[in-house]
Parts: sequence; structure tokens; C-alpha cells
Amino acid sequence: MSAANAEAYRRLVESDPVLVDIRPAFEVVPGMTEATVLTSGPPLDPAEYMGGQRRAILYGAVYEGLAADLDDAERKVAAGEIEISNCHSHGCVGSVAGIYTASMPVFVVENRAFGNRGFCNFYEGESRRRLNYGSYDEGVEAGLRFIERTLAPTLREAVLVDGGIELRPIIRRAITMGDELHSRNTAATTLLMKALAPRLLELGLAGRVGADAVRETLAFMGASDYFFLRLSMAAAKATADAAHGIEGSSIVTAMTLSCKSFAIRVSGLGDRWFDGPHPTLEGKLFDGFTEDDIEWIGGESHITETVGLGGFCQAAAFALQAYQGGSAQAMAALNEQMYEITTGEHPELKIPYFGYRGVPVGIDVERVLETGIVPVIDGGLAGRGGGQIGAGILRAPMECFEAAGAALAATRA
Repeated sequence: MSAANAEAYRRLVESDPVLVDIRPAFEVVPGMTEATVLTSGPPLDPAEYMGGQRRAILYGAVYEGLAADLDDAERKVAAGEIEISNCHSHGCVGSVAGIYTASMPVFVVENRAFGNRGFCNFYEGESRRRLNYGSYDEGVEAGLRFIERTLAPTLREAVLVDGGIELRPIIRRAITMGDELHSRNTAATTLLMKALAPRLLELGLAGRVGADAVRETLAFMGASDYFFLRLSMAAAKATADAAHGIEGSSIVTAMTLSCKSFAIRVSGLGDRWFDGPHPTLEGKLFDGFTEDDIEWIGGESHITETVGLGGFCQAAAFALQAYQGGSAQAMAALNEQMYEITTGEHPELKIPYFGYRGVPVGIDVERVLETGIVPVIDGGLAGRGGGQIGAGILRAPMECFEAAGAALAATRA
């Protein structure tokens, strides 16, 4: 292992993500303005966003009150009155289309080992129709307003009671309880509720938050197995960013999707993104949908894979068979392959099925090229008409690793 990759690996495994606050994006996200809409993927010109991702961006502008309707939003984007930017450039990470607007609350996760922060907005709930999946109607808006006005302020009070919530212990335990922290977060959400419920009840009894708000907050979390996903994403973002910017390192620090492509960022290659085609898919679609209904509208939740979770921890979450297809044997085999393209194993995050072997951490571009094995990713699937239509296992395209490998070689020439 090179010294540069050893340092990147050290930062990945020594990171200590802590939920320290919940605030409106405008107040805490670097570079966020009242007229900014963030979305998933590498930097693109506003005119390049298309299909469901463009629709989600425009819906975000309508939700924020930046435009009266989609046509008005289109005019204002073209005139530069509404700014479209990418999540990663602002320390954020986006689920599917990854829409952030100024008033949307975000989890503020601080990496206490290295002093940097990562941000992620809230899970919208169990409905198939969600803004991040390109849907918007009265129900979607009502859900977002509930998050903004009730859920986030109530949870913020609970988070601040004892100076935050340490996330690594929750993630560590959730893995042993059947989560991989990307497509399965049931145990982690339950553990988070266990940590927050006493605080919420004390706040309610003391009259610091309303009883109805406490009740509604606990009810929402109890009905949302995926609630913790946005925290695992923010924790992964804060962790991966700590390993970025190490000269000579070939470790991947982000993977992202837009409507146009799949792209990766590499620790030793600065702010450059290396593009490839959309990933190949082995999925399980909801009843009534076919592969022709799938639309790529963005996604960055696979930041979790860059830190050893998700597809790199599949053997901890065999229950995913019912959600995204496959078999326990296939999941274990894929997970074992990931050890061949990573720098090391995590000393704390361990998979019971493998005899408590540490999850594989630190995707190495050069190992991907040597072995021909690409990262596997657990993820949800968006439909052409909006909404989630299934889930599956994605395989990253080799082309972006080839481009990154060539760039690494050029730095050493």
C-alpha cells in the first residue's frame, strides 16, 4: 500500500461522525443562497439537466417559492435568477435527484476526528412519490412542510440536549442487526429512536416542545425504516471528504449519478470528476413496472459504498433479497469481491456472516483496473413518470475508472 493510500485509509477508518445540529440549508450549507437549488451529480451547465432530474429541480424552485409554476421556473433558470448547483460542491450529498432548497432542513454531521462537516436533507417518508424521485403534488408539498415546520425543529431540540448523537456506534451495531446502511436502515432507525425518544419525552414533559410535535415526530420515524439513511449519507460524506485531497492517492472519495452519467472523484486528483455511462442494473421492480420505465435522474447515496457500507456490506443484510432481488449466496459473493478492490478493512465495522471480518474500505482505482472488478451499489430506481418503481444492485461503469487511472498515471509521468 502506498503512503498516500495508507493515509487515506487511516482517515476513512478513524473518522468520527457526530450529528451536532439540524438547521435550514441556507443557514449552514457553504455557498447556499436563497435562490439556489442543489441537485445530484458532477457540475453541469443548467441547460444540460433533462427529464426527471430537471423536473425535480424545477419542482424544488416552486416549493421554495422561487417560481409560480414550472414554466416560470424555466424562465428564471434561463435568466440566471435561479442558480442550479451540485450537492458535493457545497458539502452536501443528494438522494436520487438530491434536491436542496434554502428553507429545507439538513442534518449537520461533524467529523470530530478531522474537523470537517457533511450535510444531508431529510427522508421524505414511505410514499412512493417524493420530490427526490421527481414527483411533486399537494401530498409531496405537505410532507416537506411537515419536515420543515414540525419534524426538524422538534428533532433539533432533542439533538442539542447532550451535544449531539454519535453515529459510528449506531452504524456499528446496526450492521450486526441486519443493516448495510444504504438500502436497509431498519435497525439503525430503531437505534436512533432509542437514543432520541427519552430526550423527546423529557422535552415534552418540560414544555419545551409540544406534545403533539413529539407524538408526530416519533410516529413519522416509527413509520420510516429509511429515516437513518440520510444520516448514514451525511456521515459517509464527512468521512470520505476527510480522505480527499491527499497527493498521490488513488482512493475514490465520491461516486455520483446525474441524468447524463455516472462519475467518480479521486483523493489525489483534486476537484476533477471522471465520467462514464450509467451503471448496469440487476433490479427488482415494483408490480406493474418494466425496465422501460426506469429513468436515471441522479443519485449520491452511494457515498455510503465509498466508506464500506451499502454494497460493500451486503452480507450483513440478507433481508434485502425481498426488496432488491438476488440471493444470500450472490450477495455474499459480491461482498467478497469488494475486498479485492479496496485498501483495507474497517477495524470497528464488522460483518457477522464473515466471522466479524471488517467491511472493505477504500475503493482503489488501480485495483479496480487490475482486477476488472467494479464497485457494486445498492440503490432505489426512479420511474419516468416520477416516483420510486423498484430497487436493485448497480455496477459502476469501468470507463470512469479508466479515465481516472489515466489521470493518475499522468501525474506520475
